[in-house]
Amino acid sequence: MLFLVLGKGKTGSLVAEVARERGHSVRVLDFRENHDAAAITAPTLAGVDAVIDFTNADAAVLNMRAVLALGGKIVVGTTGWYSSLDEMKAKTQRGGALLYGTNFSIGVQKLFKLTAELAKLDGYEFSIEETHHTSKLDSPSGTALTLKEILQAAHPGAEVAVNAHRVGDANGEHVVKAKSDVDVIELRHDASSRRGFALGAVRAAEWLAHQKNSGAWDFREVFEQL
Repeated sequence: MLFLVLGKGKTGSLVAEVARERGHSVRVLDFRENHDAAAITAPTLAGVDAVIDFTNADAAVLNMRAVLALGGKIVVGTTGWYSSLDEMKAKTQRGGALLYGTNFSIGVQKLFKLTAELAKLDGYEFSIEETHHTSKLDSPSGTALTLKEILQAAHPGAEVAVNAHRVGDANGEHVVKAKSDVDVIELRHDASSRRGFALGAVRAAEWLAHQKNSGAWDFREVFEQL
């Protein structure tokens, strides 16, 4: 397959590396080469099986608009843009395909499922703690917000505290805590490298490339199909 990776940051560069290791051809554009999505044209997307975006929230929105307008397929690992999600879903109704997620780590996807089980408990106070590298712009992380959404879906109106930390070059740590009068239960995911995120994004692109229909999918809905 041929993948176009948008973003040459640490994760984007690792995505390109992992894709090549899995036998794919890869082209990469950084923000200078693709300012305001200007490089996303029909000739650029010719032969591309899927685009993979790891840029920033503002750039991702422009990139999605451009790719979907051309009927392309895009995997978005960038977070912080979800106020535009309804717009992007509407665009896929006219063609193109979008696969997005707050976290492409398979381990984190399992954490989401375990959190849904934990949320079934009554009589507990829930909280979330997350730690990421100092260059991560959105705070709390998209993953932490997804965890909060899962907990509040089971307990509407409940307060779920989210404590966000930005420290050094931390790859990503998330802890979900359930505390009662008699005990404390914790679920923890600690990423030892960004490779898990990169591998999940490449596998997501492989999955999306095989989809014959247009549409929008959350990675949480499809990761078990990979």
